[in-house]
Amino acid sequence: MKITYDAEADAAYISVVEKIGAGEAVQQVSFIDTPNGESQLNLDFDATGQLLGVEVLVASKALASEVLSAASPPGDGE
Repeated sequence: MKITYDAEADAAYISVVEKIGAGEAVQQVSFIDTPNGESQLNLDFDATGQLLGVEVLVASKALASEVLSAASPPGDGE
């Protein structure tokens, strides 16, 4: 699992697989509101229905600050 965080966009991505190839995420379940109503989640799935990752919008409201500070910047190590 890898977490990236773009502070300017306040968006995080939690990848639950080692690598997501171009075009591999074929279905997205979008705009799941968090219980506090301040953040949204988008789930990415492959063609077999396997969860690839979770995008967290307004991540600073949904994820602990220590999680965000430990996250890599987008594109780091890809």
